[in-house]
Amino acid sequence: MAPSAIVLAGAGMAGAILGGLPIAAAAAVGAAVWAARVAIGIPRGPKRERVNPNAVQDPWRKMVRDALDAQQKFDTTVGRMRPGPLRERLAGVGDRLADGVQECWRIACQGNDMQLAYWQLDVKSIQMDLAQLQAERKASTGDTDHSASLDRAIASVKAQLVSAERIRSVAEDASDRLRVLDAQLDEAVARAVELSVQADDVGDISPLGNDVDSLVGELESLRQGLEETHGTGGAAAASAS
Repeated sequence: MAPSAIVLAGAGMAGAILGGLPIAAAAAVGAAVWAARVAIGIPRGPKRERVNPNAVQDPWRKMVRDALDAQQKFDTTVGRMRPGPLRERLAGVGDRLADGVQECWRIACQGNDMQLAYWQLDVKSIQMDLAQLQAERKASTGDTDHSASLDRAIASVKAQLVSAERIRSVAEDASDRLRVLDAQLDEAVARAVELSVQADDVGDISPLGNDVDSLVGELESLRQGLEETHGTGGAAAASAS
């Protein structure tokens, strides 16, 4: 027991005795104070974000919805099982799968932000500007300063196109990978349904638990990679939409 909890419990008991309560009742008060202190001291897990598919555009919206559907089917499967160790073990796998859905949501927010950034760059307009500058540069003669200015402008516009292509490529790769991982979530649900009616021992569920852990690890890696490329905060921005 933590020293602070002991002190609080003792103080609660002493106060109760001084207030005229019998020793047995005072002990109960002290125990209640200690229990409250311990409960406050219990670390809480990270609060899960609210997943809102409508806050992002397709294809991200569809993949988030698919992930939520998979989680709901998994939870429904667990809810139909008889109480016991098998159900508890599968419910634990379901908690981990819920972590995967959270990762899917964060990835979708990051990917959606990248997609919006790409649209905002207006690549077609940049390409038209580049073509115009290149034509002007080709026609320029004699004026060295003007030609140098055009060269700098052309280099700047080309850099914009390179940035746009990099954003598009990262977002497309993330979309492709998330689609595969989404399909693996569905596969995990199908296996859970099978195990819910066929498993004879808690050990039968272990391979599924290991695979879901691995899947969530892949989702976490994808999300972290996007954060390093694009920066954090995408999920919060989409949640505020």
